[in-house]
This record gives sequence, C-alpha cells and structure tokens, in this order.
Amino acid sequence: MVRRFRGEGHHKVDGKGRVSIPASFRRVLEAGDPTWSDGKAPEFVIVYGDHRRNFLECFTIDAANEVDAKIDALQRGSTKRRLLEKLFNGQSLLTSVDDTGRIVLPAKLRQKIDIKTEAYFLATGDTFQVWKPETYAEVDEVKTAELLDEMPEDFDVLSLLDEEDG
Repeated sequence: MVRRFRGEGHHKVDGKGRVSIPASFRRVLEAGDPTWSDGKAPEFVIVYGDHRRNFLECFTIDAANEVDAKIDALQRGSTKRRLLEKLFNGQSLLTSVDDTGRIVLPAKLRQKIDIKTEAYFLATGDTFQVWKPETYAEVDEVKTAELLDEMPEDFDVLSLLDEEDG
C-alpha cells in the first residue's frame, strides 16, 4: 500500500527560501521516489499551476508519473492535453529534500503565493500543499467551514465515502 501524507504544520522560511518540511512527509517522499535509496535525497514535483492557484501542490515521483500517464493517454495535440501539459508539466518544478530535511522554494514560487517568513503545509493524501498561512485561513478554511455549515449538526464526514462518484 502507498504511504499517504498526513498532518499539517507551520514552518519558518529563511531569506534564501529554505524551509523544513514535516518529517513524516519526508518518509512518504522517499517511499514515492523509485530511485531513492539511503543517503540519497528524495525527489518530488512542485506544481505551481495557473494564476488562480494560490498554493503549491507537491507530488511524489510516483504520483506525478500517474498524472503523466493520464496526460499521455489523451490525444496528442488536443486542447485538454496541451492545457494539462502546460499546467502540470510546464508550470512545475522537479526538486529534492536536502540532507537537513529542507527544500528550497525559489523566489518565483514564493512570490506567486506571497510566502515571506512562514509556510503552512497541509497533507492531502497522495499530495501535500504549501500555503501562505494567512491565505489558507482566509480562503480554504473558510470554504471548508461553509461546506460543513450546510450539513446537519450530526453529520459524519466519513459518510461522504458512501456516496457514489458523480
């Protein structure tokens, strides 16, 4: 079974864009990098996407390969394929975790999501996201709260697993 990202955390970002990632995330990155071995830095893909995206999404190599396979299955030259190639391949960065458990967020990516001194990491199962903490609180937390407020008071979020995929 594939290891999943779990948890969240706030981490300081230094002036060079270096930030520690949660230790448990590092283990998942190692497991999801088919070329990783002890003493080697695990690689992963940061997708920064289009102008509407206000967070970075990080994929293990295995997860990125799954997406690439689906893109490759689309008709070459089709609008869908070209869009996905641009947003997933073109607007992404292959990077690795250094021996101290840090990654470097290049200035372009920090500017895109307005990260200055702190980053918020959020596990999302087979990926994890990096947010400016204030943006996450203003945007994503609010959306989640609004969705939950629409549910009955005794609502169990696990009941969503029983719904058919539409």
